[in-house]
Amino acid sequence: MSYMSNGVEKLYFIDEKLDDLLSYKDSFITIKDMLDNKMAFDATLMCLLQIGETLHKLRESQFKDKLPIKGTYDVRNFIAHDYEGINKAIIEDIIREHIPKLKITIIEIFSCVDC
Repeated sequence: MSYMSNGVEKLYFIDEKLDDLLSYKDSFITIKDMLDNKMAFDATLMCLLQIGETLHKLRESQFKDKLPIKGTYDVRNFIAHDYEGINKAIIEDIIREHIPKLKITIIEIFSCVDC
C-alpha cells in the first residue's frame, strides 16, 4: 500500500468519525442535550480523540496544509489527559463550528484525490 493510499484510508476513517458525530448530534434536539447525555458525551469525545489522533498521523502527508492537524491534536491531548476537566462549551463550539468545516475539507480532498 502506498503512502498516498494510506493517507486516503485515514481520511476515510476520519470521515466516518465525522459522520458518527453528526449522527449523534442529529439524535438530540440541541448539542447541549447531546453533551448532557453521558453515553453520547463519551461517544462524542472518543470520536474527537480519534479524529485528532488520525489527523496527527497525516502531519507529513500530501494533505497536511489543508487539514487542522495541530488544533485537532491539541483537543485529542486535552481529552486524553484531562477528561474530567473538559469544558462542554468548548466541545459544543467544536461540534457547531469546526466539525462541519472539517467535513467540507475532507469532501474537497476526496474530490481532488485523482486530480
